[in-house]
Amino acid sequence: MRILIAEDDVETARFIERGLAELGHAVVVAANGDDALHLGLTENFEIMILDRMMPVRDGLEVLRCLRAAGNETPAIMLTALARIEDRVDGLDAGADDYLTKPFAFSELVARVNALARRSAPQQTETRLCVGPIVMDLLAREVRRNGAAVLLQPKEFRLLEELMRHPGEFVTRTMLLERVWDFHFDPQTKIVETHMSRLRSKLNEGGLDDWIETRRGVGYRVRAQ
Repeated sequence: MRILIAEDDVETARFIERGLAELGHAVVVAANGDDALHLGLTENFEIMILDRMMPVRDGLEVLRCLRAAGNETPAIMLTALARIEDRVDGLDAGADDYLTKPFAFSELVARVNALARRSAPQQTETRLCVGPIVMDLLAREVRRNGAAVLLQPKEFRLLEELMRHPGEFVTRTMLLERVWDFHFDPQTKIVETHMSRLRSKLNEGGLDDWIETRRGVGYRVRAQ
């Protein structure tokens, strides 16, 4: 993908640019808001990563101008401002996602990939299959090796999120947003508790554990 990074901190910009380039993306860096706005208006990108606090124009103003001009490129706002009000300001300006500093590069990559999938043309899915696990989205049923697995609604949604991204780690933050619609950390173990119940039901009878937990990264369902 072609990605625009607007970041005035040289070290942060280089860190993101190098990491994304190693993953095969074409990266263009803007060091201030004016350059970011010019690039956004004159060139095509699949994803934009905008720092909120930049010289000349801040990220919010850049994004508002781009949206007003009809630019709908998916955008991730980066900022050290972590208050809920600051996140709301970013989303209201037209950001599709909001990531606070400091952040793990793996989470940034996961969010970039999620935005890319969201903006791609989608076909309606009615059935998800990963290994021996089959999920019927219409009947709201799950089977493993043909045997029914009875799940509560939130457990079903957790498994659905993991099965939509087989082999990829889904972060705790992403699960809070997608399953519970929480755009803040409730400071509880709600994800861990539901994930434990889901794992127990899927592994009933001593079957192999298909859900992997990686501390500090997230959860994934093994692709094979």
